[in-house]
Amino acid sequence: MLLKGFEVEMYTGTPEGDIVGLSDKITASLDGFVREPDSRNVEYTTQPRHGYEQLLCELLRPRLALRQYLQQLGNYTLIPGSTLSLGGSDRFHRSDPQNPYHDYIEQTYGTKVVTASIHINVGIADPEVLIRACRVIRMEAPLYLALSAASPFIDSETTGYHSTRWGIFPQTPTRVPLFASHGDHIRWVEEQLTAGTMQNVRHLWTSVRPNGDRRPYDLNRLELRICDLVTDPISLLAITALLETRLLQIIDNPQIDPLVDSTFSPTELITLCANNEIAAATSSLDAELIHWQDGRKILARDWIQELYTTGWAIAKQQGFSCFLSPLQKILREGNEAQQWLQLYGVGVSARSVLTQAINSIHEREMELEDKICSGVVS
Repeated sequence: MLLKGFEVEMYTGTPEGDIVGLSDKITASLDGFVREPDSRNVEYTTQPRHGYEQLLCELLRPRLALRQYLQQLGNYTLIPGSTLSLGGSDRFHRSDPQNPYHDYIEQTYGTKVVTASIHINVGIADPEVLIRACRVIRMEAPLYLALSAASPFIDSETTGYHSTRWGIFPQTPTRVPLFASHGDHIRWVEEQLTAGTMQNVRHLWTSVRPNGDRRPYDLNRLELRICDLVTDPISLLAITALLETRLLQIIDNPQIDPLVDSTFSPTELITLCANNEIAAATSSLDAELIHWQDGRKILARDWIQELYTTGWAIAKQQGFSCFLSPLQKILREGNEAQQWLQLYGVGVSARSVLTQAINSIHEREMELEDKICSGVVS
């Protein structure tokens, strides 16, 4: 099994769903939390683990500590969703007014980047295998967005997207190649830094990127950045399990490679990738996508089911199939955005949708905490 960890961005606010910037207080008082450029969300990073039981604890413990601290500050809680769902998109709330990089972000992108998300990091030691894995997962990243979409609202209105976050997020630089090798990646990043299209090595905002302690030179993990905030930890682990089974296939078979096994040119693949991402941001599981291998049209949910079916034997052999199986519930009942839009479609207000979600995720976390404490996870 591969090492896995998460970067979790979340909003804080009131039980009524209004987002309130508290990151300055949180980061000053709690270990393990860091500020984002806007004060309304805060991030924590889990320790990398091989096992899914340990990952579940790593996800829950900081969140439970944060909830307790928010109650000390006042009647505050954690807000699901990946956009400013009920309001506040008209202005930036700076968390660190003295930070020049934050100056650049606010002036260049505005509140388009004030989003919450999950970044899934999976360890791959060999940099050439890692770059190839990034090529494949970038072509399939829309599937993970389809499973995780959770941002159909901005300012209490629907937007036409299931993932408004990814629909409006400023991917930077605007056109990123499928890197043919680690050396190709290094040269390209150095060129972007010289040209100013990237402000620093972190300023590579694509669906997937290679990550490491000294980018772009020392790389040791794949970072999947496309997912909206998945508030249910069991659903997040299922999405992660699907990613791990796919990566184990890629590591084992060098022929799984868009630069080798595709009817499209590298330039065409980049365009195809961008179009599929927009389709998934718009319609998530019901999006019609173009398969990178042969150009056939396929619904996102059907492509996911194909990967699930081929990955099941790997997950079972590795002993984590029970964490993969909840994926079927997402395919059956819809992702968070689809469930919210279903309520909205029968007359439930965006605020009521959010308050229901706030309550249900809090109850879910308490339920999981009880099961972890008693040694049972399901």
